[in-house]
Amino acid sequence: MRMVAFAAALLIAAPAWAACPNIGLSRQSVSFTTAKGTHSYTVDLAATSDQQACGLMYREAMPRDSGMIFPFKPARTTAFWMRNTPLPLDLIFVGPDDRVVSIGQGKPYSDALIPSGGLTAAVIELNAGEAARIGLKPGDKVKRPR
Repeated sequence: MRMVAFAAALLIAAPAWAACPNIGLSRQSVSFTTAKGTHSYTVDLAATSDQQACGLMYREAMPRDSGMIFPFKPARTTAFWMRNTPLPLDLIFVGPDDRVVSIGQGKPYSDALIPSGGLTAAVIELNAGEAARIGLKPGDKVKRPR
């Protein structure tokens, strides 16, 4: 009976996974310089509009030193939501000057908008609590791929 329930769950979830197959994305390094030092992460690159629309949807686990980056050319004001995203996240909005504009907290599955608070050249999503752990604040320097 458990096997039947598992198979049914897979069939129901398969269309969602197929719509957001953000696996095998290019990985890049980003780092933040804070009062506590320099902190590096390896992030998935969501480069295309489809990859950005899917983001970390349906991902249930992520290593502490990982995340995702959403670059924007040209820079713009933006807002994110957490639809279909089971992981709580820190959303780090990065300005065109490669400094932190703002830091938002994403609650799992929430449709509430998380605004950038200013012109944004990239958004970096990390596991919830990482920004506080490294002492990240608006104005801190970000090193990211161009």
